[in-house]
Amino acid sequence: MGNAQSPPSDPLFLSASRSFTQKELEDLNSLFRSLAEQSGSGGKFITLPVFQAYFSVLGPLGSRLFHLVTQKRNDQQLTFEDLIIAKGTYEKGSREEVEEFINQLVDVNGDGILDRSDLEVVLKSTLEAVFTPKAAEAVNNLDYSIIEVFLHAAKFSKEGSSMSYEDFKNWCNLIPSVRKFLGNLLLPLDPGSGGCHLPQLLCPEDFSPDLLVLRKEYAWHISGALSQKETEEWRLLYHSSVHGLSFNTFLGNLQNAEGPTIMLIKDKEGFIYGGYASLPWERHSDFYGDMKSFLFSLYPHAAIFRPTGSNGNLQWCAVNFTSESIPNGLGFGGRANHFGLFISASFDHGHTFTCSTFDNPCLSKQDKIYPEIIECWGVMEKGGEQEKFDSVKGTILERFKEDRNMLNMVGLANASE
Repeated sequence: MGNAQSPPSDPLFLSASRSFTQKELEDLNSLFRSLAEQSGSGGKFITLPVFQAYFSVLGPLGSRLFHLVTQKRNDQQLTFEDLIIAKGTYEKGSREEVEEFINQLVDVNGDGILDRSDLEVVLKSTLEAVFTPKAAEAVNNLDYSIIEVFLHAAKFSKEGSSMSYEDFKNWCNLIPSVRKFLGNLLLPLDPGSGGCHLPQLLCPEDFSPDLLVLRKEYAWHISGALSQKETEEWRLLYHSSVHGLSFNTFLGNLQNAEGPTIMLIKDKEGFIYGGYASLPWERHSDFYGDMKSFLFSLYPHAAIFRPTGSNGNLQWCAVNFTSESIPNGLGFGGRANHFGLFISASFDHGHTFTCSTFDNPCLSKQDKIYPEIIECWGVMEKGGEQEKFDSVKGTILERFKEDRNMLNMVGLANASE
């Protein structure tokens, strides 16, 4: 199998081979022969240009990946044994082996020091691979600001402003989309693969995309913390520039949203942040939700803040309560009147505090926030029942139920109950 004329004796190859089924080995052998043929090597090895073109990882990151896969030989010849050993480690290895491979990969300069320049190369290559050629051109010309946004989350604790192994792991936790991409590089690149999948953003036909807060880069960042099925389609349900800064309109637009939602806020300081609500926004007098919810920041720095498990104060939706201990509005984390993120029912102010629920910092320039734009997206699974967002119920009974649900939401139905 492969380019060898006699059974390989490399113990790494023999060990890696045992990680694959016979069918998988045959498929990898077919892949190798095809790429070796394109390389003009007589079926013996794969060259760097063919490798980079097939896996769609160009530039210094692609060269570094090729160098690691060829076991750092510098002969520019990727053999079948190299491919099996690399895939055996990268796809079938233990978590520690995979993390070590990725840690070596992002040391693009190969000098044993992971610094800011390495991360810049990684981010530039990542964005160019994930987005369309047109978007990649934007990165080259006008979009370096988005690279800075992702770099803001990085900490360089070692002498000489370099990253420790723990620094890099922590950065990947805050920017999971980058880690997901790096973990899928040896798979053929396609729009549906885990490392570069982008949700389809669905807006009304008469809606101007220029109004959107959620850019594709931000959507990719948020989707890094979600499963594949949660990144298929996101539908715009509410936008304050169109619907006004109205709590009741927000709830009304979301009354049929049975799945998760993504709320974004751009405040008057220019900061952009928000929260992923795993459960529908429903009237409660206390916290609710599950551990799938999280907070995120998008600008001027990007990060994902997942639940720590310290408490269950995840999601808050209070409507028409008269007690000061139950503030009306939407919130995530923290405690009543001291949330990780909160928007009052007036929709014209709120606050953001550090909280143990998500271990997040203040998400804006100051803890008091004044929204300029509020935007909300419904997370839809293809083929699911959520297509009914645009449908109108046909029967009188269904319309009655719909109206009653809205009254229940704002606390007006059956006040005696």
